[in-house]
Amino acid sequence: MAGHSKWANIKRQKARVDAVKGKVFTQISREIIVAARSGVPDPAGNFQLRTAIDKAKAAGIPNDNIDRAIAKGAGKLGDSAALEAIRYEGYGAGGVAILIEALTDNRNRTAADLRVAFSKNGGNLGEIGCVGWMFDQKGFVEVSLTPVKTGKGRRSDVPIELDEEALLEAFLEGGADTYELVETDDSTVAESFTDPTNLEGLSQALKDGGYIVTQVELRWIPNNTIDVTDPDQARSVLKLMDILEDLDDVQSVTANFEMAEDLMSLILA
Repeated sequence: MAGHSKWANIKRQKARVDAVKGKVFTQISREIIVAARSGVPDPAGNFQLRTAIDKAKAAGIPNDNIDRAIAKGAGKLGDSAALEAIRYEGYGAGGVAILIEALTDNRNRTAADLRVAFSKNGGNLGEIGCVGWMFDQKGFVEVSLTPVKTGKGRRSDVPIELDEEALLEAFLEGGADTYELVETDDSTVAESFTDPTNLEGLSQALKDGGYIVTQVELRWIPNNTIDVTDPDQARSVLKLMDILEDLDDVQSVTANFEMAEDLMSLILA
């Protein structure tokens, strides 16, 4: 999905800016709190917590903040309101299906913020289940190829020629369902999807093979898409996506639109 891949790249670039503003810090800190609360507050025995901590370190969150979030999740600080994981669903302009995952301590506030965002941008917030059936949840793993593998257990800060056959074999041996090389302006990454139950296994297999795993998470993948070609509808959809991503309680936003890169680039220029 060209449009979807383009949006993923935009979100990756946007995350770097958001990290400076504190948006990503807040999102990941909440993930750590929830992970520590739902399992043991020890990353060695809690894959969800370990993944959230890795994400926090990649975003540059200070260790003190990470430790504080773990302590909150473990109930050691006693001043943190209970965070609730809620999924919201709705439609954007042109019937685009949108699925939102949020962590909130006030579901009324979150629902009100989402309803305003949808109504002001040509969409509407629906009931749970209205679009969820259009998506499948998958485990997602990203490997950085700059630097790349130089041998099992060894890494180099200097990029070398990519052995794509060896990389593909590593993904397949780890139980990956898909494999794709994605080039951005400043790096090349390998992306893969797997069954959610195999996410930890695939991630660990790649790490054991000497690869640099940069993202490990669950994602919702649309099983059908809508091709948005009208500029006005495209503008409304992208504006809505951007506003939803910026809401404090929102952790992730997924949509099933397909959009030509030239149209998306024109609107976002």
